[in-house]
Amino acid sequence: MGLLDTLFRTQQREINKLNKIVDKIESLESKFEAMTDSQLKDMTNIFKERLNNGQTLEDILPEAFAVVREASKRVLGMRHYKVQLLGGIVLHQGRIAEMKTGEGKTLVATCPVYLNALTGKGVHVVTVNDYLAKRDKEWMGKVYEFLGLSVGVIVHGQSPEERRHAYNCDITYGTNNEFGFDYLRDNMVIYKEQMVQRDLNYAIVDEVDSILIDEARTPLIISGQGEKSTALYNQADTFVRTLKNEEHYTIDEKAKSASLTEEGIKRAEKFFEIEDLTDIKNIEIFHHINQALKAHALMKKDVDYVVKDGEIVIVDEFTGRLMFGRRYSEGLHQAIEAKEGLKIQRESKTLATITFQNYFRMYEKLAGMTGTAKTEEEEFKSIYGMDVVEIPTNKPIQRKDMPDVIYKTVKGKLNAVVDEIEEKYKTGQPVLVGTISIENSELIGTMLKRRGIPHQILNAKHHEKEAEIVAQAGRFKAVTIATNMAGRGTDIILGGNPEFLAKKELRKRGYSDDIISLATSNIEIEDEQVKKAKEEYKEIYQKIKNETDEEQRKVIEAGGLCILGTERHESRRIDNQLRGRAGRQGDPGMSRFFISLEDDLMRLFGSEKIMGVVEKLGMDENTPIEHKMLSRSIESAQRKVESKNFAARKHVLQYDDVMNKQRTIVYAERKRVLEGENIKDNIMSMIEKIVQRSVDEYTANGRYPEEWDLDGLKEHLYSIYLPKGSIDFGNIEELDKEKIKNILLDLSYSLYDKKENEVGTDRMREIERVILLQVVDTKWMDHIDAMDQLRQGIGLRAIGQEDPVIAYQMEGFEMFEDMINSIQEETLRFLFNIEVEQRVERKQVIDMDSLSEGKDVKKTITKEEKVGRNELCTCGSGKKYKKCCGKE
Repeated sequence: MGLLDTLFRTQQREINKLNKIVDKIESLESKFEAMTDSQLKDMTNIFKERLNNGQTLEDILPEAFAVVREASKRVLGMRHYKVQLLGGIVLHQGRIAEMKTGEGKTLVATCPVYLNALTGKGVHVVTVNDYLAKRDKEWMGKVYEFLGLSVGVIVHGQSPEERRHAYNCDITYGTNNEFGFDYLRDNMVIYKEQMVQRDLNYAIVDEVDSILIDEARTPLIISGQGEKSTALYNQADTFVRTLKNEEHYTIDEKAKSASLTEEGIKRAEKFFEIEDLTDIKNIEIFHHINQALKAHALMKKDVDYVVKDGEIVIVDEFTGRLMFGRRYSEGLHQAIEAKEGLKIQRESKTLATITFQNYFRMYEKLAGMTGTAKTEEEEFKSIYGMDVVEIPTNKPIQRKDMPDVIYKTVKGKLNAVVDEIEEKYKTGQPVLVGTISIENSELIGTMLKRRGIPHQILNAKHHEKEAEIVAQAGRFKAVTIATNMAGRGTDIILGGNPEFLAKKELRKRGYSDDIISLATSNIEIEDEQVKKAKEEYKEIYQKIKNETDEEQRKVIEAGGLCILGTERHESRRIDNQLRGRAGRQGDPGMSRFFISLEDDLMRLFGSEKIMGVVEKLGMDENTPIEHKMLSRSIESAQRKVESKNFAARKHVLQYDDVMNKQRTIVYAERKRVLEGENIKDNIMSMIEKIVQRSVDEYTANGRYPEEWDLDGLKEHLYSIYLPKGSIDFGNIEELDKEKIKNILLDLSYSLYDKKENEVGTDRMREIERVILLQVVDTKWMDHIDAMDQLRQGIGLRAIGQEDPVIAYQMEGFEMFEDMINSIQEETLRFLFNIEVEQRVERKQVIDMDSLSEGKDVKKTITKEEKVGRNELCTCGSGKKYKKCCGKE
């Protein structure tokens, strides 16, 4: 208990410190209450002026928070609780505020967002999906706009102009994907005016655990079509179908990998008619077999992916949502397409990439909020430098968390879950059932249907309506089945959410979302249509509120919301998210998890001792087992998986950190060019480096001039940038290395000055920028792709007792050096050979218009490539395009 006491005391000390600031804010309430609307709005300009005069954000924090609280009361009819002000201070400090579900995190963010937006550098509020970004912008945006700040939203499908406008607002709402992709795209444009983002100043990440932990292994990738044929995928698929488990291959479910046995390798060599499958020249065939094996042995339909409209759509393992546009990387997606008999899409080539970890670490200040972060505090600290502060709840938690019930089989467990639902349904107590897979949610749905119990299923196949369904999950007799707690961000109010229902009725009456947004605000607007909608909204809301209040009373009597988990997730955090949906703002409620010894978590990570105990007891599948040893075993299994996942995320980061250093250098260079800087000094520096490298290389074989390869040196420099026959070293006997270098530099500078006089100084400066930009873009994209290939094969180094990460760092560094040398040489080659009359203008290396959107487990933005009529068809048939897919 000593350690727990210490931790609790530290936490309490932290809260006490913050409470002193909260007391200052509370003491200012009456001052701002007495102000008129216009006086309150004027405070924004007063604050900005004080910041310009040298005051800090900390100096004006109490007043700024008090102003937001007063504005929120007037505009939204919502007054920040004391604990919400506490959370706001934590967010301003660049930390994580852990606040239980229903504590009003959306409102908490308004105070630090307003305060930090006063600097004019922009604030980003990051949400998990487009729906929440739009909702929060509309809802909380009313407070900011009332106080004179501009608010924008970034959602999928916007034009660059709309995005630029949204980023130039004081406050910008959007999803992690959209922010990350805009950053990558901004570093692919060729004019500064085409960029949409400003410098990354301050971000508040909502559901921070979901974005910075669950999705941290997901690199954002922009890619174009690769050149590989798709025929090999079908061949590998045909071969894998002939294999038998254990005899030809083995599966390691923990590591999520499958590999051929000796027998399987012999069989592959016979099938593909090759001598040695492990020979380096057969690495491509080996890779395709492995991916086909993984597709068949490990990737399960309707669990890991679904087939929809002839395409493989990935199911997010954390939220259960369908992830349209995402594709598995390294050919796994194509292997699954072959397995399901679908048309195989071509592999893609990486053009730009970044992980969420490295993207969010670029912000000057980063903060986050969620209901569940404490279990991952070590990761937040070590990767993002953010600690977690647990904010007390506004009212004491009344929810009862019952001990887990454990069954021998899945069948016995599901029968028990359905019995429990039926029991609660009879009393009218609303039930929210959490499942891990789409398959289980539909299975429970079928069982409930047989018993005649009405219910709603919320999973990846129905997520369009998820907010609406979740909002009404607290109604009398409601039964809602949700996959991995989809619908986070929506409050479950006991008896039903009258605001949701009233807005739904207004939509039925033909009002647009914009009109509804204005009609539900407390601000008076003179527009006749808004006034009419406002009156109707008040009338509908009151009528529905009377019904939901009555229903709420019945639900509270029945015991509040009941949460039933049908399986323990491999992360304790996800279980806590599900539990946290009940017991908001002091509501009654209960939660219980049902587990079977056949569940993946128990099967893979539970100890064999448990199975032995159960076998000895000879229990049948319908008898529940409650034992401390079992509960401990579950927690220990979850800890094992959590630490394994943390290690995997750290591993991804180690690799991406290598790329990140390189990316930072290249993007900074690009930015200088886009900003229109004079880069003549850079060009001169390139000349010096090439001359130095060349002289060192061709004079390395001896101490005296007659031992040096001076003819080779001349030919080498002629091949790069100097005109043939222009070098004259004079008397060889009088030369030393320094003299050679000076002769070459003087010649290079005079030729360059001559070229500049012919072309014109201003034009020469633009030509330098155009050429450097084009060369950098071409070389960088080839380099990213090469690094991607290196990364895929580097794991094999472990066999030779070599650390793959160190090998990747060393070789990645060498490849980067080679790329820089290559950029320098090609830039000079173009510049020295430019003709006076030649028209030079900036050209996009990538066709930006042909990049279609979509995020990937490596995300892919694909780019169409035209196929010549006489070239082989891309479908892999082996026929010419004109005689195959190009017939029409």
